[in-house]
Amino acid sequence: MRFKGIRLATASVVLPLALLLLCAGAVAQYPARPIKLLVPNPPGGATDTLARVIAPRLAEALGQPVVVENRPGSNGNLSSELTARAAPDGYTLLLAPDSQIVINPHLYAKMPLDTLKDLLPVATLVSTQMVLSVIASLPVKTFLEFVEYARRANPPLAYASIGNGSQHHLSMEMLKARAGIDLVHVPYKGGGPATVAILGGEVSAMFGGNSVSGHIRAGKLRALALAGRQRTATYPDVPTLGEFYPGLEVTTWLALFAPQGVPSPVLAKLRAEINRLLADPDMRDRLRKVGGLEPFITTAEEFAAMIRSDYAKYGPVVKAAGATVD
Repeated sequence: MRFKGIRLATASVVLPLALLLLCAGAVAQYPARPIKLLVPNPPGGATDTLARVIAPRLAEALGQPVVVENRPGSNGNLSSELTARAAPDGYTLLLAPDSQIVINPHLYAKMPLDTLKDLLPVATLVSTQMVLSVIASLPVKTFLEFVEYARRANPPLAYASIGNGSQHHLSMEMLKARAGIDLVHVPYKGGGPATVAILGGEVSAMFGGNSVSGHIRAGKLRALALAGRQRTATYPDVPTLGEFYPGLEVTTWLALFAPQGVPSPVLAKLRAEINRLLADPDMRDRLRKVGGLEPFITTAEEFAAMIRSDYAKYGPVVKAAGATVD
């Protein structure tokens, strides 16, 4: 009995130690096989484009293929759920826009996951800038002229968004509240249809990104204000909303997430390689050319704090707008 007890005691120490060493070896060899990168949209569009620009370079840095897999559905919730349920080994990653993480939970009565608890932030990738645009025939030249014109309009001006509960929608709702104006929301299924609507005169204004930039350059649309924190090289003479209403700012971003439980060394390796990639001038120029995407590098602490802040910011706006998705 005494020897049996010794053997059991020894096994209770040796087995966990062996498992620990095995896990440490797996982490040290990471990655040892291809990595799957889930994208919540069909091919085309900013998220998919970013994935296909980043994946080959990240694969080169890690020494293993990074395979882009498009998994659209439920406004991104499907890809979030698939990621959350994947093995926490660093071989399944999610490239997601901020709305999928910090707005969807406020829009959906039932979510298949808790995006703040079930997904692990890996690294920010890019930020994008939305611009308030109006049809060129609207008799306004500046942002303040637009506000005054909208305040007097009867019936109220209509504005387009890329969908109910999108940042394009919520940004205009925040502007309405701060400026004290009334505008009628007309949601469309994406930036393309929304832009067609404003060009066709169905609506007078919209917040947009890539879908409106070419039309602004062509003079068909007029840029009045930027939603982000700072002016940009793309629109150097266009003011930000915050210059008129301090604190009114919407910065949109895309980032990588993983299932909860991925080992810290794996996360650290992924974050270091991604940040090194984003700091490369060639990558920065390519991102700007493919869609006005700006490399967005943060620390793990900054990224986590930003998620919490954005989640808290959008909740009251969604509630006030009455935006819901079944």
